[in-house]
Amino acid sequence: MDASFLLAKLITLILSLLVAYLAYHGYRRSGETPMLYVSGGFIFIGAGAICEGLVYHVFGTTIASAALVQAAIVSSGMVLVLFSLTR
Repeated sequence: MDASFLLAKLITLILSLLVAYLAYHGYRRSGETPMLYVSGGFIFIGAGAICEGLVYHVFGTTIASAALVQAAIVSSGMVLVLFSLTR
């Protein structure tokens, strides 16, 4: 895997986990449930950022199927964030 590709994925993971931590901290301070959904959503988004390469290399799948898994995980995170905004 290209080093710049790994670095970009790592930065995305770190940023999404930082947002998730801050949202969880906000939930603990305010008790507002939507903040908990935001936190969970960004955890899914961060996991989706790294899972494509892992699925592709570890399980030996095609890049299309690895991208499908990644899209499903990121979409789940987006649904949680959307849910938090509409509550």
